[in-house]
Amino acid sequence: MDGDLSKVDPQATRLARPARLQGAPTPPDESAWAIRRPVSRHLRLPLTLALPLLLLVVWAAVTMSNPPVIGEIFLPSPVRVVQVTLRMILDGTLSHAVMASITRIGLAFLAAAVVAVPLGVLMGTFDPIDRLIDPITAALRYMPISAFIPLLILWFGIDEKQKIAFLFLGVFVYLLPVVVSAIRAVPQELVQTALTLGATRMQIIRTVLVPAALPEIFDSFRVLNAISWTYVILAEFVNARQGLGYLIQLAGNHMRTAEVFSGILVIGTIGLLTDKAIRIINDFLFPWREVQSDG
Repeated sequence: MDGDLSKVDPQATRLARPARLQGAPTPPDESAWAIRRPVSRHLRLPLTLALPLLLLVVWAAVTMSNPPVIGEIFLPSPVRVVQVTLRMILDGTLSHAVMASITRIGLAFLAAAVVAVPLGVLMGTFDPIDRLIDPITAALRYMPISAFIPLLILWFGIDEKQKIAFLFLGVFVYLLPVVVSAIRAVPQELVQTALTLGATRMQIIRTVLVPAALPEIFDSFRVLNAISWTYVILAEFVNARQGLGYLIQLAGNHMRTAEVFSGILVIGTIGLLTDKAIRIINDFLFPWREVQSDG
């Protein structure tokens, strides 16, 4: 019978299905909300500025109304914060504080890199070294760094050595595992190729592992930069005579809220500028990473 469904050819039925049901490639999602799709260039700046501008408008609205919704002692107006910042720039207070904090971060960061990078390379290359050292360094990552302040004061006093040692510890415990992971992420094929060509262990470390891992290590400096600025404020709360942390603490003790806000905004601005500088240097030193990401 022509209507007997049992005699319908399965192959013909399959071919008669729409292409979409036969595993045809799905057309790409062209909407702005596609998963992991970059935002178009003409939308990047508006989206970047939208939320900061909204917060600024709300901040101005609740502090500059007559009478203000929130008093100046709790939340100074944006105009007042700008005035205080300009005053501290003109009298040199802000420049001295910024230079003191940057110097401490720079010295501690350099010392941490000098120790953590070679040690991390050895730990990522040789498993016996990693198993020997990792139990100590791994435990440090789960300890609050601020708990070491009393010990550091006991060992180094209350002057600059204590602050730099505190910052060194804070950067070191985060930088070391990054270096180890970056070394281990280098493809084993590169190591085997170098061994086949007769390279020694030190030659492989120097010419294969370290160059291949450096982009990731350098990229981690952006995160470590943010960590450093967090810790420097805490370090400067202890017997400091200069620095942004000292400036914020002094203003808070005297209820000068506008100066507190000024110090916080200056730290955020410096953090963004240094983050941008690290990205530019990273792109300059390792341009192939940008090419790979664009492809």
